[in-house]
Amino acid sequence: MTAPPKEGQVVRGSSDDALTVCVLDDEIGMVEMLQESLRCLGFASIGTCDAHYALELIEKGRVRVVMSDIKMPGMDGLQFLEQALRLDPGVYVVLMTGFYSLDNAIAAIKRGAYDYIPKPVDRLRLKKSLDELAESFHRRKRIRTLERQMLSDLGFHGIVGRSPAMLEVFEMVRKVARHYTNILLVGATGSGKELVAQSIHQMSPVSQQRFAVCNCSAMVETLLESQLFGHVRGSFTGATDTRPGLFEYANGGTVFLDEVGETSLAMQAKLLRVIQNREIQRVGSPEVRRVDVRLIAATNRDLRAEVLAGRFREDLFYRLSTIQIRVPCLAERLDDIPMLTQYFLKKYNAAYSKQIHGLTRRTQAVLLQHAWPGNVRELENVISCACLTSVNDFIDIDDLPENLQKPAGLNANSAAPWRPVPLNEVRRQHIRRVLESCQGNRVRAAQLLGIGRTSLYRFLKRSENKSTGRAAS
Repeated sequence: MTAPPKEGQVVRGSSDDALTVCVLDDEIGMVEMLQESLRCLGFASIGTCDAHYALELIEKGRVRVVMSDIKMPGMDGLQFLEQALRLDPGVYVVLMTGFYSLDNAIAAIKRGAYDYIPKPVDRLRLKKSLDELAESFHRRKRIRTLERQMLSDLGFHGIVGRSPAMLEVFEMVRKVARHYTNILLVGATGSGKELVAQSIHQMSPVSQQRFAVCNCSAMVETLLESQLFGHVRGSFTGATDTRPGLFEYANGGTVFLDEVGETSLAMQAKLLRVIQNREIQRVGSPEVRRVDVRLIAATNRDLRAEVLAGRFREDLFYRLSTIQIRVPCLAERLDDIPMLTQYFLKKYNAAYSKQIHGLTRRTQAVLLQHAWPGNVRELENVISCACLTSVNDFIDIDDLPENLQKPAGLNANSAAPWRPVPLNEVRRQHIRRVLESCQGNRVRAAQLLGIGRTSLYRFLKRSENKSTGRAAS
């Protein structure tokens, strides 16, 4: 729907599928004449004498083509061209002049103009230029339609991706899903390990059975044991009734243990018994119960390093990693960002009753340049927030979180010449920066660093003690 006409503005529309042209001239008579020509040629148009209003239309994504006069008071055509391209590098600007010269035409096109035509405007030439633009416009629209269709065609059991790294994951899942064996998923937090686990279950022979999920890092050990193995009434304070655990609940199906690297050595021994003997004991009960479950575990840690450090049982590691699948982080699959963005746009347009058509080109460029430490989960949060707050048809940089609007650049320290520092100092600085990025959340920082929370606490305590010692001396 077009905005109410401003002073000196005339709106003449047609179907929503037509290419809408903005006519900008300081003479209202010229605007009306050009709009009539466009109507005869079959193009919708918005006419205005206000260059700033034309820029608003570009910023909101309402027009893709602007026909602008060169000589205008306040802001001439070349200044308008510069600002228009800054707002949207994909907009097409056709400049019009009563003082045509070949040199000026070449200069204008070098500065980004699509065409440079003399006044009075020749209808045949105008029709040729606009027909070419319309064909390009509709070609891009068809491409966007095909991309939306590809979201369903290329979706792999709820996972969106077509990058080589993800295609390797999909191929591996196809190979191992039909075999009833334990699987270890390795990858950074937010990379989609649970979705991969779900796809394995959906493609397995037991897909009709239950799929149970347990986040091992979200519970203290006593509650985790009860959650996995169940408990009998009176076995601990608060146990007012007898309940089965996830292994019994999902008997015959699949249990997914997320962040298995966070479990204690005692819990690891109990998990090993489930894998080896296919049996469990409820908390507070001597009775042994048989279970038959497929175990899929996930971790963001290097479990081999954890084994060497004595924090993870070697026998459990080899039992869990019968098959190991590495889920790539988002920085390794940048080709998937456009598809993921369209997927999340569709999801949150429906959730928030919005009609956002896409992202501006400069916004797309920002997303491709970001490091994505939070991976796909971070991208989803960015798109969700942008959909909620945006008032335009296209998400622009202003709709993104502040850390994406103003990416960290070189500061005074980074410009200083390199000097050797002790490895402990490098580690201290890195941990401090990760903590700052997590706003002091130590659990989240430990996940990003790939170390245990206890290790992070010990390191911070040692750093504090050293700082206190230096201050005292």
